[in-house]
Amino acid sequence: HGFLLTQNSLVFFFFFLLLSVLLQYTDKEEVVLWMNTVGPYHNRQETYKYFSLPFCAGSKKTISHYHETLGEALQGVELEFSGLDIRFKDEVMQTTYCEIDLDKAKRDAFVYAIKNHYWYQMYIDDLPIWGIVGEADENGEDHYLWTYKKLEIGFNGNRIVDVNLTSEGKVRLVPNTRISMSYSVKWKKSDVKFEDRFDKYLDPSFFQHRIHWFSIFNSFMMVIFLVGLVSMILMRTLRKDYARYSKEEEMDDMDRDLGDEYGWKQVHGDVFRPSSHPLIFSSLIGSGCQIFSVSLIVIIVAMVEDLYTERGSMLSTAIFVYAATSPVNGYFGGSLYAKQGGRRWIKQMFIGAFMIPAMVCGTAFFINFIAIYYHASRAIPFGTMVAVCCICFFVILPLNLVGTILGRNLSGQPNFPCRVNAVPRPIPEKKWFMEPAVIVCLGGILPFGSIFIEMYFIFTSFWAYKIYYVYGFMMLVLVILCIVTVCVTIVCTYFLLNAEDYRWQWTSFLSAASTAVYVYMYSFYYYFFKTKMYGLFQTSFYFGYMAVFSTALGIMCGAVGYMGTSAFVRKIYTNVKID
Repeated sequence: HGFLLTQNSLVFFFFFLLLSVLLQYTDKEEVVLWMNTVGPYHNRQETYKYFSLPFCAGSKKTISHYHETLGEALQGVELEFSGLDIRFKDEVMQTTYCEIDLDKAKRDAFVYAIKNHYWYQMYIDDLPIWGIVGEADENGEDHYLWTYKKLEIGFNGNRIVDVNLTSEGKVRLVPNTRISMSYSVKWKKSDVKFEDRFDKYLDPSFFQHRIHWFSIFNSFMMVIFLVGLVSMILMRTLRKDYARYSKEEEMDDMDRDLGDEYGWKQVHGDVFRPSSHPLIFSSLIGSGCQIFSVSLIVIIVAMVEDLYTERGSMLSTAIFVYAATSPVNGYFGGSLYAKQGGRRWIKQMFIGAFMIPAMVCGTAFFINFIAIYYHASRAIPFGTMVAVCCICFFVILPLNLVGTILGRNLSGQPNFPCRVNAVPRPIPEKKWFMEPAVIVCLGGILPFGSIFIEMYFIFTSFWAYKIYYVYGFMMLVLVILCIVTVCVTIVCTYFLLNAEDYRWQWTSFLSAASTAVYVYMYSFYYYFFKTKMYGLFQTSFYFGYMAVFSTALGIMCGAVGYMGTSAFVRKIYTNVKID
């Protein structure tokens, strides 16, 4: 099963959308109703197989087609044939398709599901359908099961463009009785175009609300103000610094010794000194550059193609793009490690290649134990784990090796504008607010402020039942985040260098990466005040994957901040004449 997933995931990545577009029906042709999952409404990720509840299936056993990709398997999609006989444009009157012998155990299972607001999901021609299991009376003493699935399917030409489900036939759950399950199918002609059939699942009033537009505008104005402020302050300050240093060059030795020498120029012999722990640092920078590349490419693909219309397509796309962009990781990480004089480049390559996959797989492995304990559909099969490991070892690692070799050979030679002193310069004492720890804590506030509104919409689409489709907004937010992060880290680095502290590499990275800490803190607020999630499974799933998301965001922001600050540092020290 796992090896089939490895092969099919690449094939369906390119052709799955094309197959769905070309899928057309002839009259009387079989239309498959897939039963997916069932679970509590407030815990979206806590899902189980549909037939884990004592539902019964129809008598029809043959199926005409079945698709599964790596993204579907990782997201817990469990398609099972309903056994209902549905044919294109062939109406079905109310028909009993099976009966449930309701003993005490089955009744208790249904009662538990009704108390926890369970609902189920089905698919017809890749269109999702949701239905509720049952309901309780006002006193909560009697519980009722919906037994009649009334399907209304819209068609345009020879394609299915709309599906609606109405649950009827409320039956009280009484032990030791037989409950008949029935269905009906009604076909109606629709004017909805095939390419627009998913529009009904979108929520423009939510995503295109004026608050969303205002947040984008507010963040954009913050960028303009911040960029202007940074440019004005730095250019005025640097101009004064250049003038002062030019004046110092005209002084004789006696005047220079008696003069007040301080500022960023005084650390020119140490500013390009290798960072502490260069192996880890270069691996983080390489991973951050790769995450940024993946984010940019996936957002562009999502803007061009409607990835939300296919199950698991977003995750499959992200996995494919991440594997394909592994040379980016190797190039930037390997070249930076070589510039800093690192010699254990093979170890650095392995750490850079497996840093993010190990973090994601480790979290998934931990949550998988809980999912197995709960018998949830989110439990990742062993074959899927093998498929992911094969991608890591046979795709990501070789491509990372290629990028590392290119990075070391093409841009791995140190070409600093200043010579590095043999003996490190002592760092003078400075005020508390200029300490690197304080700068790191404060550096992430403005970047987080530029994205926290968008975080609400992203969280709601992932943890609730909204389909995120406004990827143009996400692209703008990504650009704004990068600009704000670079500006903030440049300011922080300039103040640090002015205090004659040359430890700017880690400070610039961590001050930008601290944005992730604020995002993770915001996830606590969102969990307790914006959702009704409960239970060990959903809680561990939420905070586990939010930690992965926040860490990846922090590594990306840190890499962006460091790259921008590195260009700034090289620029100011290149323009200064240093004897």
